[in-house]
Amino acid sequence: MPILRETVTVEPYGDSAVMVSIPAPDAAARRCEIVAFRSRLLARRPHGVVDVVSGLESLLVSFDPLVTSFEHVEYAARLLAELPDSGTGAAQPARRFAIPVLFDAEAAPDLDEVAGELGLTADEAIERICRSQFSISLLAAAMAPMMDGLDTPRPVRRRAEPRTDVPAGSIMIAGVNAIIQPFPGPTGWRVVGRTPHTIVDIHRERPVSFDPGDLVRFTRIDRAGAARLDGAFLTEEGVS
Repeated sequence: MPILRETVTVEPYGDSAVMVSIPAPDAAARRCEIVAFRSRLLARRPHGVVDVVSGLESLLVSFDPLVTSFEHVEYAARLLAELPDSGTGAAQPARRFAIPVLFDAEAAPDLDEVAGELGLTADEAIERICRSQFSISLLAAAMAPMMDGLDTPRPVRRRAEPRTDVPAGSIMIAGVNAIIQPFPGPTGWRVVGRTPHTIVDIHRERPVSFDPGDLVRFTRIDRAGAARLDGAFLTEEGVS
């Protein structure tokens, strides 16, 4: 469906980018519109546009100010918003990734506490996490996939005191969201598992295998299974 040009919000973001917001009746619908509009912008890429980065409910469109201007990018964004989907630039079908996860005490230091707060056993919490169908909303800092769709009795609270060093591959949850830590670092989210896969490899031409809009499920593995996959880059062979 085309979007009315007048309803698209395009605002300057510094001297070489614009922020595009698209109307929709709710947050989930806005995220779908953002993913689809990003695909359309990249497929038709207006002159001077360098990159298009999707957020939860907006798009950051960066451009080269030496070859184009805010006014031209704004006009192109509004024009593309009005065009009906014809296949060119339409959002690609979501791919489904099955990501193996280790849920033992070392890999999931917050699991027991989260389960207790939700009134579940640890195994029940793992079952809830693994049956959740997550949708990648955006690639956050360091290209970490941020996802929504956590199926728990209620939203999960963040840690009262952040952890200072969380291993790469850690599966972390907060609210109804999940995120995978691509590199070691701090977090205030609850660490409930770890995948042995390498999620981001900056030495590859394409550092990540997934895009906003792709779907993710976690599958439980043991230490032996994790050892067989240790460090392997997550590719399309890992999709379900």
